[in-house]
Amino acid sequence: MLQFNEPSTTPTTNHPPKTSSLPGALKMLWAVIKPFHYLETMHKRYGDLYLDVLSAFPPICMISNPEAIEKVFTLSPELFVSGPANAILRPLVGTSAIIFQDGDRHTKKRKLLMPPFHGERMRAYGQLIREITLQVMAEPIQKGRFIARPVMQEISLRVILKTVFGIREGERYEKIRSTLIEYLDFFNVPLNATFLFFSSLQQDLGPWSPWGRFVRRRSTLYQLLNEEIQERREQQDFTGEDIMSLLLSARDEEGQGMSDEELRDELLALLFAGHETTALALSWALYWIHYLPEVRDKLLKELSTVNITEVDPSEIARLPYLSAVCSETLRLYPVALFTFSRVLQEPMELMGYQIPQGVGLSIPIYMTHQRPELYPEPKQFKPERFLERQFSPYEYLPFGGGSRRCIGAAFALFEMKIVLATILSNYSLALAEQKPILPVRRGIVFAPAGGVRLKVKNNE
Repeated sequence: MLQFNEPSTTPTTNHPPKTSSLPGALKMLWAVIKPFHYLETMHKRYGDLYLDVLSAFPPICMISNPEAIEKVFTLSPELFVSGPANAILRPLVGTSAIIFQDGDRHTKKRKLLMPPFHGERMRAYGQLIREITLQVMAEPIQKGRFIARPVMQEISLRVILKTVFGIREGERYEKIRSTLIEYLDFFNVPLNATFLFFSSLQQDLGPWSPWGRFVRRRSTLYQLLNEEIQERREQQDFTGEDIMSLLLSARDEEGQGMSDEELRDELLALLFAGHETTALALSWALYWIHYLPEVRDKLLKELSTVNITEVDPSEIARLPYLSAVCSETLRLYPVALFTFSRVLQEPMELMGYQIPQGVGLSIPIYMTHQRPELYPEPKQFKPERFLERQFSPYEYLPFGGGSRRCIGAAFALFEMKIVLATILSNYSLALAEQKPILPVRRGIVFAPAGGVRLKVKNNE
């Protein structure tokens, strides 16, 4: 039984301090409704390392000190499990996805999934991303005013359907597209988001009940994806550049490929990890670029040095100020607030404290990115900080780290840079409302409130 103590200037035990004695359900509500306030309050009271207990989770050791983070990220995979700690995502991406695997199974699956997200294969998607961006932007530009978030979501969704699923436009494409939108939008309603954090609410009470509607949408999506997988297997044509084709042909060291269920769940995990997250990051970037004129001016000056329509997309991705803007966007309000938790399989020492077996190690990305000794004036948007110094993977970690780092991180950054460069080089935009914007919850991620309203200049 863990013994928790109120914090003091000098610890009286070798166990980390525990947060307040509020019931776990109340703290969970606080964390769900006002997560940034919760994290900042807990860090102010308890420091860089403390134990927290929230309903639906095992005891969690919150860590925001870079030296301690390095120790966590370099832990041998045999010393922890992450699958059970990610149970909150099971309703969204099935049970076979890599995020629920541990040990050798996780390592083998990671080797299967990594190749499509690097090298020439990824760069080949650059032109496709540019074309999709221009196609999607045509309608909102014609209207003169639009909300960035849904437009960026449409761009991101089309990119995924083409690059990940490789689905050609047609009846099934439209069915999958519309079903995916409904499927993902369910948790974007604040009340529905609570279903993920309180499993007792996940009751199918019929097609008119909230969870019942979600279960039926999921069943429809599973059926559509299973049909696509079966059709591809029957055609025996895995030569496409899309990631589904690569995964259909991939084999591990024993010559084994993925089952239909594994493939479906991995595709859903890639969709979930790469669609909403990238769209929200793009929305935040567009806000900051147009909220701060000096940022926009510097970015446009840099983009003017290359021919966006003809240059190799990989050259665009290497532009330093564009890269700094994307990095600062992901630093200030990371789309995900935490890395995946690691549950210890044996005790370990951390920052002078003894962490018991069975405790989850969780890193609040937001609080690490708010450390003033690393990021002076941390609440200010300053891309230059990423030009002035290079941060370690234990100081800057928008995609997590260690063996659980997001496998699509390079692809997400690449897509983000190409989309932003395409928009800024082709259209002159401004904020429709010049006011500060704060993050709000959308499921388990965080979006700019109001979605960022933009207008085309000289088109009132």
